[in-house]
Amino acid sequence: MPDRAVPPETGEHDGHRDDHAQDRARGRAPGGKGAQFIDRVTLHLQAGNGGNGCASVHREKFKPLGGPDGGNGGRGGDITFEVDPNAASLLDYHKRPHRKASGGKQGQGAHKNGANGGDLLLPVPNGTVVKTADGEVLADLTGAGTRFVVAQGGHGGLGNAALATARRKAPGFALLGEPGDELDVVLELKSVADVALVGFPSAGKSSLIAAMSAAKPKIADYPFTTLVPNLGVVSAGESVFTVADVPGLIEGASQGKGLGLEFLRHIERASTLVHVLDCATLEPGRDPISDFEVIEAELEAYNALGDRPLADRPRVIVLNKVDVPEARELAELVRPEFEQRGLRVFEVSAATHEGLRELGFAMAEMVNAHRAAQPAEEPTRLVIRPAPVGGPEFEVRRLGDGSFLITGDKPRRWLRQTDFSNDEAVGYLADRLARLGVEERLAAAGAEPGATVLIGTEDDSIVFDWEPEVLAGSEGGLGRRGTDIRLDGR
Repeated sequence: MPDRAVPPETGEHDGHRDDHAQDRARGRAPGGKGAQFIDRVTLHLQAGNGGNGCASVHREKFKPLGGPDGGNGGRGGDITFEVDPNAASLLDYHKRPHRKASGGKQGQGAHKNGANGGDLLLPVPNGTVVKTADGEVLADLTGAGTRFVVAQGGHGGLGNAALATARRKAPGFALLGEPGDELDVVLELKSVADVALVGFPSAGKSSLIAAMSAAKPKIADYPFTTLVPNLGVVSAGESVFTVADVPGLIEGASQGKGLGLEFLRHIERASTLVHVLDCATLEPGRDPISDFEVIEAELEAYNALGDRPLADRPRVIVLNKVDVPEARELAELVRPEFEQRGLRVFEVSAATHEGLRELGFAMAEMVNAHRAAQPAEEPTRLVIRPAPVGGPEFEVRRLGDGSFLITGDKPRRWLRQTDFSNDEAVGYLADRLARLGVEERLAAAGAEPGATVLIGTEDDSIVFDWEPEVLAGSEGGLGRRGTDIRLDGR
């Protein structure tokens, strides 16, 4: 928790924020002295690369060419997020945003496969949303133990023992391991609370949650005491529910003023919104009705920014600080106005606990009604969505300079598996492409021998000179690629 809050003279109310105020809005102590609460981070992830296959020939006394015995490479480690009930914020990822899983080991001779890389398990708080850098939601993680594989490790390369066939008895090459997924993701934490307390700074939200639960938020008589969302557990009869004390909002919060924009996302999951209105404020131009309208306008403006609309959430009005005589008179004056709008109104005092029992049972009633309306919770299942079948495995496109571009997942994967320093491996790639139908498609597209062929993308590709009549690897007098006449009849 930061050691002091923003005093009123820093200009927070008119939207001007100094450097220390920006530090506090992000959950840091003034001057950046250590993060305390982080609810949004960008992670740079690298899954483990697959290990290379091994090209080896079994050798022993009186059996110098015992056949290929190279093992396969190990699979690279995955990176997985898991909801951990003991995780409270994203602080650790703010400090260490680069995470990498271990790669698979290379295969060895004597049919020894390489070890798989270790998976990397990253614990996250309940209510964490995983997004791409462009804002696309990949997963919404709620419920202890929920997992999401965000980056998959690369497949290990096949050794020459696995590549041997009746026609290719002695492969002199192995396949390379595939690289693991590399991507940036954004983690956003949205508090999982049943009830959200909203209102202006110093309206008494922290005092209210402290009086109704065991939470002990920082409380003071100046604005922006609460710099991070606080969660409290409230009991009302047999009902138990959580209440979130969301840092104070001001007019213009949805456009970035004050601290509100930093924490508006924490309201999205709450089923009930409670407006805590200060009936004892001495600020000119403020009263409970105008405060309510300002906060409602900010919530409405945030509807266009958030993932879950707030307009359908039930509202409760809390007229706070009625232990002050002038505040009680004002509460009695404005109460009919809110009731005419169809809102339930409670006059309370966090200092004397007046009205808190009735408020707690009203919250429990609304929370229970929301829970009863939800469909029965089903156990978490792993949903596997295989790639659609029937589409083209590759495409051939003629470029403006007369060259030809081959795109597709299979050709790209095969390129990553090929050791281009080994002529036989390059010839094996040519055979695979030919069996896939690339030769025929190039000819149909008008390619002639010697034409430039690119495989991949225009910006990242491998360039070949197309010579279909030349069988790669056929030189050397040892027969077809992958064969060795010395092995015949062994």
